[in-house]
Order: sequence, then C-alpha cells, then structure tokens
Amino acid sequence: MASNVYRNGTGSHKGAMRPLAASNSSNVKSSSFKSRIPPSSNHSPGSAPLRRCNSAGGSDGVPGRVRVSVRLRPRNAEESVADADFADCVELQPELKRLKLRKNNWDSETYEFDEVLTEFASQKRVYEVVAKPVVESVLDGYNGTVMAYGQTGTGKTFTLGRLGEEDTSARGIMVRSMEEILANVSPETDSVSVSYLQLYMESIQDLLDPANDNISIVEDPKTGDVSLPGATHVEVRDERDFMELLRTGEAHRIAANTKLNTESSRSHAILMVHVKRSVLGAEDVIPSETDKSSHFAKPPKPLVRKSKLVLVDLAGSERVHKSGSEGHMLEEAKSINLSLSALGKCINALAENSAHVPVRDSKLTRLLRDSFGGTARTSLIVTIGPSPRHRGETTSTILFGQRAMKVENMLRIKEEFDYKSLSRKLEIQLDKLIAENERQQKVFDDEVERINLEALNRVSEVERNFAGALEKERLKCQMEYMESVKKLEEKMIENQQKHGCDGFMQDKCNREGPGSSIVEDVAEVKKLLEKEIHMRKEAQEEVNKLKSQLGQCPDSGEGGGSEILKLQKALADEVRQKKKLEEEMIILRSQMLQLTFEADQMRRCLGRNGSANAYGGLDSPMSQVRDSLNGHKTPVAALFEQVGLQKILALLESEDANVRIHAVKVVANLAAEEANQERIVEAGGLTSLLVLLRSYEDENIRRVVAGAIANLAMNETNQELIMIQGGINLLSVTASRAEDPQTLRMVAGAIANLCGNDKLQTKLRSEGGIKALLGMARCGQPDVLSQVARGIANFAKCESRASTNGIKSGRSVLIDDGALPWIVQNANNDSSPIRRHIELALCHLAQHEVNAKDMISGGALWELVRISRDCSREDIRSLARRTLNLSPIFRAEMRRLRIE
Repeated sequence: MASNVYRNGTGSHKGAMRPLAASNSSNVKSSSFKSRIPPSSNHSPGSAPLRRCNSAGGSDGVPGRVRVSVRLRPRNAEESVADADFADCVELQPELKRLKLRKNNWDSETYEFDEVLTEFASQKRVYEVVAKPVVESVLDGYNGTVMAYGQTGTGKTFTLGRLGEEDTSARGIMVRSMEEILANVSPETDSVSVSYLQLYMESIQDLLDPANDNISIVEDPKTGDVSLPGATHVEVRDERDFMELLRTGEAHRIAANTKLNTESSRSHAILMVHVKRSVLGAEDVIPSETDKSSHFAKPPKPLVRKSKLVLVDLAGSERVHKSGSEGHMLEEAKSINLSLSALGKCINALAENSAHVPVRDSKLTRLLRDSFGGTARTSLIVTIGPSPRHRGETTSTILFGQRAMKVENMLRIKEEFDYKSLSRKLEIQLDKLIAENERQQKVFDDEVERINLEALNRVSEVERNFAGALEKERLKCQMEYMESVKKLEEKMIENQQKHGCDGFMQDKCNREGPGSSIVEDVAEVKKLLEKEIHMRKEAQEEVNKLKSQLGQCPDSGEGGGSEILKLQKALADEVRQKKKLEEEMIILRSQMLQLTFEADQMRRCLGRNGSANAYGGLDSPMSQVRDSLNGHKTPVAALFEQVGLQKILALLESEDANVRIHAVKVVANLAAEEANQERIVEAGGLTSLLVLLRSYEDENIRRVVAGAIANLAMNETNQELIMIQGGINLLSVTASRAEDPQTLRMVAGAIANLCGNDKLQTKLRSEGGIKALLGMARCGQPDVLSQVARGIANFAKCESRASTNGIKSGRSVLIDDGALPWIVQNANNDSSPIRRHIELALCHLAQHEVNAKDMISGGALWELVRISRDCSREDIRSLARRTLNLSPIFRAEMRRLRIE
C-alpha cells in the first residue's frame, strides 16, 4: 500500500453531486445506471461549514447525507506484469463524477459518486475534497468522521495515515487534518487532545499505551453517546508532538505480509481528535421598565463547544484464497471480515430506513454509531484497484459506497455553558483587583519614601554646598600666596643676571679661536668626490663598448639557427604523430580483443541453447579473428602480451578524453581478474586511477574509474592501500557530487568492499564513508540500493565480530549515523538482494546487547520477528531466532507485546 505513488492530477471539483437527468441516460453506452441520489439530500457537505441556528444548539439539527468519494489506485509492478494484456476493470469519468465498472469487453455498469479521484490525484486534492469540509465542521462545533474502506492493498493507509516525513506532498488526511485544526485554535482558550486506538480481534487496544489492550466501551443511557474512558488522551500543542504520537502508534499497530500486500493492516485504526473551543453566546437584550425605547444588554454568556473528529483506517477486506492467510492470520482475516460485514448490515438497514439497526453486532459498529445515522458529518472514501483479477472485490466496495450515500445524519452542535470559564474569568478579575490594590498601595508607599529621600537629599546638598564654598575660599588664599612667592623669586633671579653679564661676554670672546683645520677637511672631501665621478664615467663607457660588440654576434649565426628550429619542430611533430598512432593501435587492438571475447561468449551461449547451427556463420569469422591473435588466449592475457601494462597505464594520462575513458575500461577489465590486480598496483595503476577520480569532473570518467577501483577493492591488501592514499575520502566526495545511477552504483560497490575490512572501520566513519553510503540511498535505483545494503551488512558484520572479541564497546556506528530507520524501512524490500543484505545487517546489529533498546524504539524488533519466521533462507532465519532467544531485552519486550 505504501509503495503506490499517487501523482498530482485532475483539478478540484467542489460542491454537491447532482443526480443525472433522465435524458442523459440515453447518451451513455452502458447496461444500467446505479446510485440515484434521493432528492431530499440537498445539503452538500462540500459547501461552506454549517452554522448553528440558535445560541444553545437545541435539539433541532441540520440534515446532512454521508458524502462518498472513490479513489483509484495505480497499477503496481505485479499487476503491470500479470495484467499487461488486460484493460483495467474500471473506467473513471471525473468530470461527470461517474465510474464505469466493466463486466466484460462489451458490457459495463455506471455508478455515480460525490467525487471520483483518478490514480493521478494528489494527496492535497484528496484532503480538500474528502476531509476538509468535515474538519471545518469540527472547528464549528460539529462531530465529524472520515473513514477509508476498500480491499486490502488499495491505498487506504496511504490515503489516511501517510506521515510524509520524506516527502511533505505525500502527507495523508490525518496529518493534514491536524495541521488545519492546530492552525485555527487558540492555545490560550482552546484545547486539542488525541487518542489513537486499534480494534484487533474484537479487542480495543491503545496504540499509545500497548499495555492497555482491553478498553471497554461506555454508552450514555440518556443521549446514547459512546465514550472510551480507559483510552489515553494526550493534549497536542504543535504538529511535532502529533507526528511523534503517530509514529508511536504506527510502531505498535499490527501488520502482516500477505500475497495481496506486504504490509497488510490486521486491525482497524481509529484516531480520535477531541476539540474544545471557547465561544461567546449572543447578547440577551432586555427592555427597560421606564422607557421601552431603551434597552439593557446582558454580557454574552461564555460557552464551550465540544466536538470530535474520528479518522478510521479500516483493515482491508480480503478473500482467504487470494490473500493466502493461514493459521493465526486466518483468524485475523475472519475477525476483520466479520466486523466489516456487521458495518455493511448497519449501513443497509439505515439506507432502507429499517426499524432495527444491528449496531451491537460488533464493537466497530458501536464505535461508529454516531457516524452513520447519528449527529456527525461523515465523509467516506472507498479505494479500489484497477486489476480485473479483483473485479468481485471492486464491485463489492463500490456497492458499499453506493449504499452509504443513502444514509442521512442529523448534524448538531454540542454547546455547554462554560461554568469553568466563567469561574476562571471571575477569579482573574478578582486577582486583577487585588493586584491593582496592591499596586496602588505600593505606589503610595513609594511616593512617601520618595519625599523622605528628597528631603534628605536636599539637606545633604546644602551641607555639601557649604563645605564646597569653604574649600574654594581656602584654595583661593593658597593660590594668592603662591603667586606672591613666585613674583619675589623672579625679581631675585633678574637681579642676579644683571650683575653677572660682563664676565659672561668676556668668556665668549675667548672661546672663538682659528678654524683653518675645518677648511682643509672640506677640500679633501671635494677631491675624493671628483675622483669617484671620473671612475664611474670610465666604467660606463666600458659597458657600452661591450654591448655594441655583443649585438654584432647574432647576425653571423642567424641562418644556421633557423634551420635548427625547423628541424626541432619537425622532430616534435613526428614524436606527437608517433605517440598518437601508438595510442590508436592500442585502442584498436583492445577493441578487437574485446569483440573476440564477446563473440566467444555468444557462441558458447548459443551452443548451450541448441541454436549454434542457426548462427554458425557468425561463429566462423570471429573464430578466425581470435585464432589470428595468439591462438585461443583470453583478451586480458593477450593485452598483457601484445600491448603491455605500462603502455595501457600511460594512456590514462592521454590528452584525448575518449582515449582516457577506453584506457580506464581496459584497466577495469584487467582488475576484474585477481591475478592481474597485483601487477596493476605495482605498476602504479591504483595511484593513477585515484588521480583521475580527483582531477576530472567528467561523469563518464568518474563512473569507469569508480568501477575499476571497486574491482581492485576486492583484495584486502589493495583496500589498505586505497585507505592510505586517501581513497575513502575521495570516494565519499564523489558520492556526494554524482547524480548518475551507474556512477553511484560503482562508488557504492567500492565502499561496500571496503566495509568488509575490520581494519578500516574507524577510517570509514571518520572520513565520511558510512554517511556517503547512506547518502547514495537517495537515488532509489535498485542496483544502487543493493550495493548500499551490502555495505551496511558488511560493516555490521565487522562490528559484531569486533564486539564479540572485546575490541569494540558502545552503540553501533550505524545507529549513531542514523542508518537504523533506513534499514527498518527496507527490511521488507521487494528486491531479494536488498532484503537479504538488510536482514543480515539487522541480525548482526541485534547480536550486540547495547543496540537492543534503540532497535526496539526504531521498530526493528518486529522485523527481526518476521525474519525469524518468514525469511526464505534457513541460515538467516536461524540466526535471527537465536539472536532473539539470547537477548534478555528482546525477550522481555516480546513478552510485553505477547509475541510468541
């Protein structure tokens, strides 16, 4: 069911369905018309949300018919193969809201529904057509129900319960409904709580608390309302909390693998969303006794609206001979079919206005008592498949929807006087008055304190001003005293200078002696400077003379130099031409050897199939080519002998991109044989391949180089060399940049080979090898996923061996890097190689006790139980069984879940 992908398709058709006119029946080439809508059902659930007629929400309700939509699932892979020669058993006419059910190639029946959704309808359109009117009614105070009914494997859980964690456009009705409810309620005045249940074998179990597995149904004897007081109610504040609850519930929901569906739900899932909204009633206007023109208006009454949204994902109806159920699964199928049969009987009785409706035949009908014939707005989506092999089940599903369209509900708003809200409001007002009184008292106390502080501050300020004035006066006196002293000192110094002036002038004249020595020094410096200038001029003239002589030399040898240059150029052209011819010869020789090998393989294959005589003409010329190339040797051996490994490796550095690609292909083919790997590595082939992978962005080169490295990585010695030369980091970077599935497959194969080496575990994680391996799962291509699964299995096996030998302790690196959700998701993959590797990885992870709790919370326990029972390989099945028996944590959880 989850594997079917619905794409965006038809446009939106809103509004109620109109019955066909009698004149239109002649234009439709079908045997009969079904599902005439009663003329009384004029209230369309697709119209605007209903509003209550009075403030109290009295006993008078609003009639509303059950709205039924049909959705067609696209063909899956099995049906595309098995029914390739057959047309679909149904034909949709969404613009007319009709569905044609083919009885045979020439006869069909036509049915009408409120909405007809093709296989291309998006999840958003399905929500807006089927569930959005119901959710809007719930927000207005009405109860609402959205239910999915259909054969197993037709997309009920995909439509209703898909989480859409990887692709938000794939979110189902449950997630989208809660998003709209949370967006339209007020966290301060409103509340939203959720219960998640499953009806399994006529036992109501709590998916949020698996220990609560037998919840009783309580009915109000006065109103007949049904409630489940024993169920867990969790208040939801945001979408993240709700998604966590859905994940918890889905992990505990019971599912099994049948022939019709790999994850067939074995229980009815029921999500109940309780919404409480506070509203204000209309104001009551009372005329005045003295003046009739004046009126007094009472304040509006606080009311609370309690509504409930029920989302029901019914288990699929199935026929035992088609589903292959046996043993306990057969009992589950019986219980599912009995409850669905009881629901069908109730709907038949309501459609026919029968006096007795057998609602007590099953707990399912008791839970849905308000949804059919009650006070809830109900929307039913029936899911069908296109395969003509299941025409009977498709017919039964369509007729169920047709009968449900005849059921009328009486919609009522449930409003109550909100005593709690009024009490809370009065308490808030009282608290406000008390707080206001306290605030005013505090303001008064603060004012008195402020006046006292202000008086103290003014006294202190006067005291400071007086002290400041005294200090200023004292400083002024000190400054005047200092000025007087300074003036006296200056006058004294002036008098001393006048008395000593004559002696000073006499000493100065004595110190002025003859300066003849200074003049002599200046003359000597001038002579040295002139001599230096003269020597520099002579040197400059000598340099100019040498330059002129040097310029005359090239003229004499000009003719001989040009001839030498021509010869050198011709020789270089000859060398390049020779190198190019050698490269072309090597390429042609390797291509011929490859064709010889392919022809030999074709001859052997035709010989085995007994058709060699018919193609004898093809075998003889290719045999002649092969015989001409050193007898019957293989192309790899012939390449070694005729071309030489060094020449092949030299072509890896060729300037021609085609030559490089072909050379890498040849090296990859050589590396496929273990005998050649050592010679390639010794000759530097591994280093050249890593350089190519690092240097070139061309997708073809990276793909072929990654394949060659993957072949070399099959040898343990080469694996260590790849690690030493930085190959792990290089492969991780290539994985993040590549988009081509073939390139990703080669890179994933190389990393998967490295994951099998015990010595490289730490390096693989530190250099991003494990995250790169998980990142390549984004491609979704089965070959890539197979290599990713093989690498994870190899890594888990090495970890398990290291833990057993006491080398490693602590949680698995795979769990730390977030690989567990992907492992659990692909544990039951349709591809057997992927499934086999994932099953081995789960068994190896479970052998280490420290991983047990994470595996239980991640849903891996259920997969281990399935592997221990249903795995096709005996060794894996035995390993899973032994691991579960030896783990105390797994045994305790299995006892809690009652898994035998």
